Amino acid sequence: MMSGQPAEGVLMSAGTELDASRARRQAGRAPLAGRAPLQMRFLAIWIALAALLVIGGIIVPRSLVPSNMLAVVPLAAFLTIAAMGQALVLMTRGIDLSIPAIVTLSSTLLLGISGGSDANLLPAIVVALLGAAAVGLINGVLVGLLQLNALIVTLAVGAILVGVNIWYREGLPAEARVPQLLADFGGTRVLGINLAVWVAAILVAALTIILRKTTIGRHFSAVGANPRAAHVAGISLPLYQIAAFATAGFLYGVVGILLSAFIRNPTLNVGDAYLLAPIAAAVLGGTAMSGGIGSMVAVAGAALFLTHLGQILKMMGIATSFQLIVQGIAIALGMGLAQLRLPSWLRRGKAAG
Repeated sequence: MMSGQPAEGVLMSAGTELDASRARRQAGRAPLAGRAPLQMRFLAIWIALAALLVIGGIIVPRSLVPSNMLAVVPLAAFLTIAAMGQALVLMTRGIDLSIPAIVTLSSTLLLGISGGSDANLLPAIVVALLGAAAVGLINGVLVGLLQLNALIVTLAVGAILVGVNIWYREGLPAEARVPQLLADFGGTRVLGINLAVWVAAILVAALTIILRKTTIGRHFSAVGANPRAAHVAGISLPLYQIAAFATAGFLYGVVGILLSAFIRNPTLNVGDAYLLAPIAAAVLGGTAMSGGIGSMVAVAGAALFLTHLGQILKMMGIATSFQLIVQGIAIALGMGLAQLRLPSWLRRGKAAG
């Protein structure tokens, strides 16, 4: 009996190490879209976007006129960047309702620090981005470290920021404008496309590479996909949740700066459009609200879809109330389509190929 007990202890220890080893392998092989078989959840939004372009071209032909398309694309770029931040938070099983307030905060700080002077533009941008990232960091600490409810935390933080924005804006001129250098940037086009679109494209590419090609990205996906396995593998869940909120805050700050450059005279309402739209774009792009699964490229497609849909409805002269109804139906249908998987025979064909 005495000799058997050490042997049992060795077996139990070996079993524990084997479980941890398996968990580490699972964490390293997070279910990323690039490695998993092709799924409808990421393909669906591109099918929906193609269908929208065809239907819109038939119903409202002028919606496909190049000038109209070029006017819509920057708006889609702003939504893409905000939706990517929301997607990162959703991938860690959170949610962020403070986006409008953070976007407005970065815009307000930009106006206040710069004072409309080109000489103060760089420090104003730095302060605006750091301020937005700091708010995201606070959200992350409250949610990831203190384990508070993300919905309540971000709603409360957003409400506090609304008050801060109003207080700070009272000290600024009513017609405060961004520095001329930034205004010129907001109107500049490269190859006929607004610079904001190129910024969004760079961010999409950067986040896609990080999430799919790096160890940090695989661990990040593992935290949302299987928190228990990630914990056993030694991956810090709170750390990645905090990082997700902080990175999202930074992205919202980028949106605030690009929007300010585009509008030139932003108001306290500059971020109002980004409460639910980023959630819709993230989910339509296949991001799982249960965590772990997400594609920034698909999120960009969803942002294009939602922006173009809104433009078509406006061109048709449909009342705002009906626009919201149509958009809600489209989102519901898109979410349903995203849950479908390819037929088994097609999945087998892809696997064989």
